[in-house]
Amino acid sequence: MTVSPELHAFFSREVTRVARDLLGAELLVDGVGGIIAETEAYHPDEPASHAYRGPTPRNASMFLGPGHVYVYRSYGIHWCFNLVCAGGAAVLVRALEPTHGIAQMTVRRGLSDPRQLCSGPGKLCAAMGITKAQDGLTLGDPPLSFRAAEVVPEATIGPRIGISKAAELPWRFGIAGSAYLSRSFRSANTAGDGMSRRVPTGASFG
Repeated sequence: MTVSPELHAFFSREVTRVARDLLGAELLVDGVGGIIAETEAYHPDEPASHAYRGPTPRNASMFLGPGHVYVYRSYGIHWCFNLVCAGGAAVLVRALEPTHGIAQMTVRRGLSDPRQLCSGPGKLCAAMGITKAQDGLTLGDPPLSFRAAEVVPEATIGPRIGISKAAELPWRFGIAGSAYLSRSFRSANTAGDGMSRRVPTGASFG
């Protein structure tokens, strides 16, 4: 499916701004999912990005353009779900607050604590049934559904985690006070003036 103008505009912005503004957005796969609670930004100019060395068969979806999905397997174990921005940049969705299809998530994950269902990139992919099948789709393609937050919640910002390169960059974003994060922020700042803020779109896609 062609990326809608609204979707293209949202993801064409600078990647850290997109990562910040994805907090509070609703992401569903076949009606299962929830509210994005934590993200990380990756830019092709820094070595932690999969796009750092240019296109490869593995990262081809990172170069399809804003609004596409990039799914890869981490360490050959679990899937990770990323939203593509401009120029090969992308945002890793690290955690969600489950709101839809919780019973199905519970079966898939084999546990009942809602705070643990999607509290990590691999966990949320397992809970939502995300696989390589979604790689290369746009957020407007079935079975995906995306609705940007009308008002982005207050965010906590800190260094990215689980990486060894460019780990000092403060490109990890989480909803302040959320119980659904993958990990607490040890060294963090509150975004901007500490207030939630309105973004240009609250449109739905998919």
